[in-house]
This record gives sequence, structure tokens and C-alpha cells, in this order.
Amino acid sequence: MKITVFGSGYVGLVTGTCLAEVGNDVICMDIDETKIEKLKQGIIPIYEPGLEAMVKENQEAGRLRFTADVKEAVSHGLFQFIAVGTPPDEDGSADLQYVLAVAKSIAQHMEGYRVVIDKSTVPVGTADKVKEAIIHVLKERGKNDLEFDVVSNPEFLKEGAALDDFMKPDRIVVGTDNPRTAELLKALYAPFNRSRERVITMDIRSAELTKYAANAMLATKISFMNELANLAEKLGADIEHVRQGIGSDSRIGYSFIYPGCGYGGSCFPKDVKALERTAKQVGYQAELLNAVENVNDRQKKRLFEKIQHHYNGNLKGKVFAIWGLSFKPNTDDMREAPSRVLLEALIDAGATVRAYDPEALEEAKRIYGNKKGLIYTDDQNEALENADALAIVTEWKQFRSPDFDYLSQNLRDKVIFDGRNMFEPAFVKQNGLAYYAIGR
Repeated sequence: MKITVFGSGYVGLVTGTCLAEVGNDVICMDIDETKIEKLKQGIIPIYEPGLEAMVKENQEAGRLRFTADVKEAVSHGLFQFIAVGTPPDEDGSADLQYVLAVAKSIAQHMEGYRVVIDKSTVPVGTADKVKEAIIHVLKERGKNDLEFDVVSNPEFLKEGAALDDFMKPDRIVVGTDNPRTAELLKALYAPFNRSRERVITMDIRSAELTKYAANAMLATKISFMNELANLAEKLGADIEHVRQGIGSDSRIGYSFIYPGCGYGGSCFPKDVKALERTAKQVGYQAELLNAVENVNDRQKKRLFEKIQHHYNGNLKGKVFAIWGLSFKPNTDDMREAPSRVLLEALIDAGATVRAYDPEALEEAKRIYGNKKGLIYTDDQNEALENADALAIVTEWKQFRSPDFDYLSQNLRDKVIFDGRNMFEPAFVKQNGLAYYAIGR
């Protein structure tokens, strides 16, 4: 099948590459010509395990191409995926300008039937706006007779596991009001359905809400566990024992009940805010969503609060090693990352930060440049040089089994602040280190 994907960022590039992987003829279009030229050379703009190799493989096979030519892109694909960004507006609602710009571009150049597929995370009612934008441009062109359908097909990709999520999905949600279009989408996704039927068809607005509902539910579980962790500290309980106790209940399960120093990334913070604003627009006060957001904002400050308490508020001249800058492992994404809250607070308090992350150092340099008080290091032990204390913010696997003797010898104040509960407190203390975790 011939497929066009507008947007070559995280969602667009993964979508286009995985669809090419199963034999489709795919063009990824982006208005950023520099990015397109790099992609043609096999240089991808994001870190995602396995993606670079899959892009190269499908390029060499001729199944995946990149272009900045809108006309070429629209002419190519029966399926026109919209996978551009929907950044939060000033009030937290999703900014649809890029989505609607793509819709108008498709309408400007289409000469035959097209299936326009919203892959971007968009508020309920966006498909209606996309449809209106296309109709308006077609009328201006005098092409009212051209047929098209608009479909909501939200993505459910986890950064760090996106290829597996696309190739072996839990479900494929298709929102459409046209039975014929539903069959076309089922045919498109047939290669991902070989072991069982994963396509769930529904009306468009329900599909749009499903994406936000899924992310808001997962964010709620995280904030709830962080609330319990803070309570456990006050009550003298251990949240890790509580987590095991409630996770063993099959109605609750173990997924997303790990307490820590808050969630970040491009999805959860943005989508919770957007859903809350959507509720306000229809006159509903979504109190739980507001609480989820507030708890997370507060949780990102917990490590700094623990550090301040340990040092009695006197951090001037102190040096802190930070392990982990990305918002989660297996990505270089630092959007809304808890590390940013911590390192900025430490530097503002007069401390120096020696930061290390296996993948996000370049992103940190892009964000902070030569920020005073921030030193980038090339490995985790280099971050410990002349450090008074260690703070762990991202649970990369390589941080799970450090040399505690080395830590004890090299940390001047012999203290670890663990924002991801990676170690057993008793074991760390046996090695002569003070240990602060979350809810323990």
C-alpha cells in the first residue's frame, strides 16, 4: 500500500518506518529540509532503540523515502497520516495549528480519494476541524466532488519501546463513521494482527478521547503512588512493601505503581493538562485531573526538599553528581523531566551539578548550553569526581548495581538521594552511606 506520513518526529518516524517494515511504500514528509536531508543520509533526530537500523534497512530496500515536497507527498499515498506536534498552548490546551496546516496542504494538492488519518494526539472534535479545513480548501479550488474520509487512529507508543509497541500492539484504535474506511484500515493493519484481532473500531470522538483517557489513567496511577509514598514516609511505612502488597491484587497489577520523583516526557504532562482544559471548555470541572497534575508538580521537588533537609538548607558550594537526565530510560527526551527541576534548584541554591546520562547529554547541552554551575560528564564515575553527594533521577539499567565501596570512598559526604528507589536501604547503609529514597 502507498502511505504518506506528515511529520518525521517521534511518532511520524516510528509510524512510517514500521509500516515500511511490513512491505508498504512509505514517504515521510517534513517541512524541515535540514531534517529531511539528514534522514536521507540515515541520521535520525531522536534516540529510540533499534530505530536507526530499521530506517536504514527500509531506505536501502526502497520502501521508505523522505521528502520536503508537499505535492509529492500528497500525490503518493492513499493513506495520509498526520503525525505532527500538538504542543500545549498558553492555557494548556493542545495547539492544533500544525495539524490543521497539514489538513489544508492535503486539500490543496489532492486529486483523488484520500484517507486522512489523525495519528497526532488531539482533543475530541479535532477530526471535525480537519474535515472542515479540507472542505473549505476544496471549495476554494472548485474541487467539491473530491472524496475523502477523516479517521482518528491514536498512537500508543512508549518511548524506549516504540518499535515493539507498533509491531506488536495491545490494540489498534480506529475511529471512523464510514464502514468502508474501517475495512481499509483493517487491511492496512492486517500485518500486525496475525496472532489475534487487535483493531478496535469506534466512532471518531470516542477514539480521540481514548488516547487522552489512557494517558490520564496511567498518570493518575503514578501520582496516586507518589501520594502514598509521601504518606508512607510520615507513617513510618515502606512504600515498596505496600507496592508489592497492592500490586499482587490482579485488579490493580504492578504496572505504573512505582513511586518516584515524578513523571515527565512529551505525553503525560501535556495530555493531562489538555484533557483538563477540554473538560473546562464543556463546563465540567475535572478535579481528579487537576489533582494528578498538582501532585506530579509537587513530586518533582521532593528530591531537592530531601537534599535541603539533609544539609539544613545550606547548599552553597556543594557539588552534586546527578545520574540520569532523560525523563525515563532508553530515550534522550528531557521534556518535563524531573532532572531539570532538580538541577535548576540546586544551581539556584549555589551548588554545582556534575551531570551524566547515557543518551541525553547532547539534549541537555542543547537546553542549557554553558550554564554556570552545570558540568557535563562522559561517564557515571566521572560525575562523582569531587562530588559531595549523588542524586539518581532516571532508572537506567547501568545504575542498578554500582560499586558501593567506590561510592563510599568518592562521595565526600557519603550520601545518596535516590529518586527511583533503585536500592535496598539496608544494603546501602551497610556500605557506610546515608540513603534517602521515596516513601522508604
